[in-house]
Amino acid sequence: MSPDPPPVAVAVAFCPHPPLLVPELEGLAAPETDRVRIACGEALQTVLGLRPDVVLVVGDGPPGVRYGPGDAGDLQPWGGSGRQPFAGRARLGGRRLPLAHTVGAWLLDQAGHDDLRLGIAPGDLAEALTDLPGPVGVLAMGDGSARRTAKAPGALDPAAAGFDAGVAEALRAGDPAALAALDVAEGHRLLAAGTDTWTAVGAALVGRAVTARLLLDDAPFGVGYLVADWLLADVPDGVPGWLQP
Repeated sequence: MSPDPPPVAVAVAFCPHPPLLVPELEGLAAPETDRVRIACGEALQTVLGLRPDVVLVVGDGPPGVRYGPGDAGDLQPWGGSGRQPFAGRARLGGRRLPLAHTVGAWLLDQAGHDDLRLGIAPGDLAEALTDLPGPVGVLAMGDGSARRTAKAPGALDPAAAGFDAGVAEALRAGDPAALAALDVAEGHRLLAAGTDTWTAVGAALVGRAVTARLLLDDAPFGVGYLVADWLLADVPDGVPGWLQP
């Protein structure tokens, strides 16, 4: 009986997806937004340092749909103009991207990634990781609770900060099981848009050893913004220096 193949090398960047990350949609520039962009860029450099064969952009969207070349996000609902292509150029008849994949595509463009990328829903992540030989990059898109302050999009909820703190600790510790065990119903109640993505990433990676960094844990506009990176692999040449033995 042949031994099981070694697990696929995976690197994950966890990023929020507020429209204001795209400068065209931000309005007045804010240093708080710059900090989020910088942290997301740093997390993506860890992912791209793995030299992945494909980057999976995971975020809320219809299950079973795969976003790729020709698909694009409409920026008009967020106060912009035109469209953000997912990969390459937008084409007539291409599918409309959800917000998470629209912002994720913009982040990948800013990071200089012009190789293969694929947009999927959280429920499709485990299958995708099984089907791909690797190495695989994952851009996990999702905000924390939108109920952190009285001026947040949702009404202030005292439980919001504690929920986000639990996510932040799981990301900092590199604990897939803790992410997988998040209370999904509570996350939805607290308007934490990243809940389904976080639990999907956790469930897909349970049992793997993780090298982790939490790069940002903030709520400048009443919404939790969490940025982290995870590496699940022996460290190859080309991975950023902080991961080298």
